[in-house]
Amino acid sequence: MSVPKKTKPTASASRARMLAVYGKGGMGKSFFTTNLVSKLALLNNRVLQLGCDPKHDSCNALFGGASLPTLGDTWREYKEAGREDQLAVQDVIFKTQIMDGQATVYGCEIGGPEVGRGCGGRGITFGFDTLEKFGLSKWNLNYVVMDFLGDVVCGGFATPLSRSLAEEVIILCGNDRQSLYAANNIASAAKYFASMGGQTRLIGLVVNRDDGSGVADEFARQINLPVLAHIPLDRRIRELADSFSLALVDERFDAIFDTLARQIITRTTPHVAMSDVVPLEYPEFCRVFGAEEPDITPTGASAEELFDGPTRPVMPLISLEPQGLPVHAESQMDATTRAIVNRLSRELGLYVTEADTDPNKGLMLTIDGNKTVCLGNESEIESKLAILAALHQSGEHYTYADLRRPAAPMYR
Repeated sequence: MSVPKKTKPTASASRARMLAVYGKGGMGKSFFTTNLVSKLALLNNRVLQLGCDPKHDSCNALFGGASLPTLGDTWREYKEAGREDQLAVQDVIFKTQIMDGQATVYGCEIGGPEVGRGCGGRGITFGFDTLEKFGLSKWNLNYVVMDFLGDVVCGGFATPLSRSLAEEVIILCGNDRQSLYAANNIASAAKYFASMGGQTRLIGLVVNRDDGSGVADEFARQINLPVLAHIPLDRRIRELADSFSLALVDERFDAIFDTLARQIITRTTPHVAMSDVVPLEYPEFCRVFGAEEPDITPTGASAEELFDGPTRPVMPLISLEPQGLPVHAESQMDATTRAIVNRLSRELGLYVTEADTDPNKGLMLTIDGNKTVCLGNESEIESKLAILAALHQSGEHYTYADLRRPAAPMYR
């Protein structure tokens, strides 16, 4: 294994570079993130690994198997004791030595709500908000590497994309259909937020547990993303990871992470223009695997089958078409509100049935007659609309959304 010369860690001249690692659950994101963070630190950088998954196991290998107290759990303990204003950085950010003391790395697990008692996505946005209050953007760090779970349909887990908190995103995948399906969805989300004015860009795919089949490379070619690294399938490395050890102790794996880390440091990864990224439609995606979507219409299951007997007829809806604001109401809106209402209708297919200005909360909109959205003022409107779009596209039911603070949106 190559060991860099010991030099004084580089000071961060500005805000730390924020990298996010996304990918299907179980693909080895924590394994990849931990080894990348460690290599960046060994190359004389100050690095924080940020676990952004309610499972809160991202940093375990960094800390020799220890499970870090999560930001969410710690905050709840302080709040229950009436001491939440005493929560300090050292209660949620931890440090450790790696590779026999060759480097120091920092770790934090944001965690999530108690099981069954809240939305994991909101826990993530609350965590980011709390860290920013502690001065995250001013800390003397070179890199913050965020380890995210695979699903990005929820606005909270898409925070690095919707809020441009991540400068760069790496998608971890394998050669299997499920992980590449997730990769395609993540690319679609990133491209969407970029089209809404976001600054986050994809830098490419990393193929983990590569079996040499080349399927991921073909997918990458079609979607127009580079493959940054191939991490081979290796039983010994899996056993090392399971015992909370770094893969960098193996010379082959150290070389893989060393090459990638140096490309990230020197910004020499292949250039990716988000406008050139082409997420695949489902038929095209199927063809990557030599399959075709069948030209069939699924047979519906009748109520008689499901209920094992006749049921009362379902009453038809009076109208399936949203009516939107009455003409006279539109004429009373100011230009800013009218522009927002028109964008919601045109870009998101959401129809505003009532618009009002609350003296304390700002602009309040009623969507489709049954959802209240608090937008506040017109600042950060692109981020607010992006979060609302992600929430709408997720299909998650809500009756109230407060988007006044896009870094920590709330809904119920």
